[in-house]
Amino acid sequence: MSTAVAICSLAPLVSSSLADFALQKVLEDATPIFGSYTRDTAEKAEWMKSYSDDTLLVHMNIPGTHDSATWNYTQATQDAMRGITDLNQVTVPVPETYRCQELPLIDMLNMGIRAFDLRYAIDPTNTTLIFYHSYALLSELATVDDVLFGFYQWLDDHPSETIFLSFQHESSTARYTANDATQQLQLYNILTSPAARHYFVQTKNELGKLGDARGKINLMRRFDLDKLPDSYTAALPGLHFSPSLWTDNGPDITLVYNTSKNLTAYIEDYYQPLTPMRSDAIENIQWKYNATVKNIEKATTEQLDSLFWTWASGTNTANNPPDWPRIIALGNGTKYTPDGGVNQQLVPFLRGQKGKRVGIVMFDFFDQPTELIDIFLSL
Repeated sequence: MSTAVAICSLAPLVSSSLADFALQKVLEDATPIFGSYTRDTAEKAEWMKSYSDDTLLVHMNIPGTHDSATWNYTQATQDAMRGITDLNQVTVPVPETYRCQELPLIDMLNMGIRAFDLRYAIDPTNTTLIFYHSYALLSELATVDDVLFGFYQWLDDHPSETIFLSFQHESSTARYTANDATQQLQLYNILTSPAARHYFVQTKNELGKLGDARGKINLMRRFDLDKLPDSYTAALPGLHFSPSLWTDNGPDITLVYNTSKNLTAYIEDYYQPLTPMRSDAIENIQWKYNATVKNIEKATTEQLDSLFWTWASGTNTANNPPDWPRIIALGNGTKYTPDGGVNQQLVPFLRGQKGKRVGIVMFDFFDQPTELIDIFLSL
């Protein structure tokens, strides 16, 4: 065999190896947000297998996580980021203010979570899109593009599943994060790249059937491309929830995401209970629980072909002492919150919704109590 023929016969192998190495590099870079990639074929990693292809996505019960990327935002992370965040010239409060999860995205996927709340902005060097929660820089290494490749790989390994990704520009990140045309163009390029076109469901302003969405991502666009020509927005798939129409701290939001078909989303995002000053944790938890349950009950009884999106997450840092996201979700572990937080109180409520549609529900610290997601998936 000639050297030329030998090289040609090796070319596909070399190309495949390089592609594998490149993917591994991207997944390694994504680790601070996505977590270390592991393949899991347990029942909860493929729970959508039990649903028929004809199932409408708006009829499904989808467990999700609020501020999904914050799981790794510890004091150690904050300290490690300080050299970068100092460029933003802001003082970042304690990590408990921002941390809403404790397990990485890969674990969330393998444990049944299918909807993710991702907050992006330009990094402090004004170079690339990364993840934030308010002032908190979650990682300088893991870019939006890197993390998407983690989702792509997971979908290749779990082709029966579909994922909902909510992207929102995090506007409170200070100096370099103005949502200008440069930043919007970066996001547009990421979401219209060849890989994204393959993995994102390309329908627009409508959720279809599970069979058409298996192995793909449903984009929930909680951002505008208002600094770019209209043609850029027209080219994006998914459902558009303009920030200008999403009522801040709204317990009862109604958004029409398809005007021609009058397709409507009913949303609860009452993230900071407006309790009286110096209210206690029990009161804040109760107000948040009441708003959460009210929207879920509407999902079980009304507008069966509409989208219901409920956020079980909350905080009240204006209190003294503050009620961090963990306290609203799980209680403070003392006699002052004997019934736990919203998550614990949702367990008996959800048990009573067997056989009903509850829609998309976003949790903080979704893994506690341990039966929460099991009960949700058994509805």
